[in-house]
Amino acid sequence: MHLLKDAQLTQSVALAAAGAAVATAPLDLSQTPPNEHNFEVELTLPKLADLADGKSVTATLEDSEDGVSFAAIPELANFAVTGSGGNGSAAATRRVRLPSSARHQLRATVATESAAGDLTAHKFTLALVF
Repeated sequence: MHLLKDAQLTQSVALAAAGAAVATAPLDLSQTPPNEHNFEVELTLPKLADLADGKSVTATLEDSEDGVSFAAIPELANFAVTGSGGNGSAAATRRVRLPSSARHQLRATVATESAAGDLTAHKFTLALVF
């Protein structure tokens, strides 16, 4: 199990206003060991007590060759939380391994559904874990 994080390989971003999306700064995977099995990618959303019932916050991992043009990594499912029961959503973390086809620039785009509530005080975190 991977437990070590490097601050230089961690990016956090405040969640976007409802109906908008925001992206983390990219991580350059060429700074990591060349074998994709040496690390995992960790996506973390905090408890979102103000997330409206039935509304979601969705994170998508994207890669790029040039650090400018990013596209979703098709082999990986989106990471989403949905508000329910008037309590918002619990904190959530997902760890994934990148497919061998992943390009060397990695970022996450986090979209907040319209009418989801004001979540801008909360941060999403993307980290490489060794």
